[in-house]
Amino acid sequence: MTERRELLLLAFFGVLQLVRLPFAASQSFIGINYGEVADNLPPPSSTARLLQSTTITKVRLYGTDPAIVSAFAGTGISLLLGATNGDIANLASSPAAAAAWVAAHLPASSPAVSTVSVGNEVLFADASLASQLVPAMQNLYDALPPNSSVKVSTVNAMDVLASSDPPSSGAFKPELAAALDPLLAFLSKTGSPFLINPYPYFAYLSDPRPETLAFCLFQPNAGRPDAGSGLTYTNMFDAQVDAVRAALDAKGYKDVEIVVAETGWPHKGDPDEAGATVENARAFVSGLVSHLNSLAGTPRAPGKSVETYIFAMYDEDLKPGKASERYFGLFQTSLTETYPTGLLRNGTAGLIPATVPTPAPTTSAPALKPTPGQQPQVTPGQQGSTAAAGPSGLCTPGPGTATSRGTTTTACAHPNAAESSRTSSTLPIIVVFWFIALQMFI
Repeated sequence: MTERRELLLLAFFGVLQLVRLPFAASQSFIGINYGEVADNLPPPSSTARLLQSTTITKVRLYGTDPAIVSAFAGTGISLLLGATNGDIANLASSPAAAAAWVAAHLPASSPAVSTVSVGNEVLFADASLASQLVPAMQNLYDALPPNSSVKVSTVNAMDVLASSDPPSSGAFKPELAAALDPLLAFLSKTGSPFLINPYPYFAYLSDPRPETLAFCLFQPNAGRPDAGSGLTYTNMFDAQVDAVRAALDAKGYKDVEIVVAETGWPHKGDPDEAGATVENARAFVSGLVSHLNSLAGTPRAPGKSVETYIFAMYDEDLKPGKASERYFGLFQTSLTETYPTGLLRNGTAGLIPATVPTPAPTTSAPALKPTPGQQPQVTPGQQGSTAAAGPSGLCTPGPGTATSRGTTTTACAHPNAAESSRTSSTLPIIVVFWFIALQMFI
């Protein structure tokens, strides 16, 4: 009987491992930014179908376009939405306006919306707007339906940090305290994430040495020890995220989760934009995907990958500024990969262009005319940016979107059909296990 029990225990632990595998596989920490500053984009339905052929289960939108939102209904892909900077004053002053926004833009069922971002990099706009940010967030949060799982946050540039090198020295700029302190208190109280835009690409631009490039691209390197924490960093992404983590911890907000709202690498740029190549973009994105899928986490927070939205879905040919601003796309408008990323399922190569509906002609509309509610977003490469890299370039913000519509949602993980089928496939294993166990004791 003792031998039977030992065999039963061994079989039980074996089955536990088999059962855990699909659940681990269903965890997704990878999303993508879906920008629209282009005149050649495929229909939203085609984009939604393309994303279903990938392991991406989260999409951050820069708007609340009903056609785009509805295209993701029934896909298992969750959305990160947001209100524009121009909406903040109205939302802050009027609970009724916040209720109307929720009613108009948050679908009652599918597709899922996990987080609403109120504004984009608001702390670097005018002081009056920054002071109204938390009241606007509070009114929007109060307008959510009872028992809603939707979180309310705002997207921040990396230059909210006063220091970031080494990561353990991460600290927020003191001059932002009047707006940042109530923001952090709100996020902690409501269980909402701190959204941040770290870009190793811009860190490399500030320090274009070969060893820095390897550090930014997840390639073999000597590592960078952090004397303050005793930890060693092997990539810039972890260093940037942990600098933010250190800043949050120093403020007493260890409970506030970090979500990377944007990160990416351009595959083309101007002659003076070092590193903007297809080879480097491929190395960064594939390295990032492998790193996130490993569930290694960061040195300061090991064992859990940070939820990350990669910039961007497509190249955006109408964006102003440096050439690199227009070439962050992981996919081409022909619905094929710009370069291999490791995101496609089962070795698929995207979708066949012939199956894509022909986009509606856009020649009748002015190319750069923004839609209502859009506002410009200044980037490090554009004149007038407030971004300033720290000594090591850890504190450099990213490009964002030239005409952000202000909708950002932190998508929660909703297993798609493939993941659900993997989970259900373990049921026969469980049944067989208990049948064998019963026979052993009869």
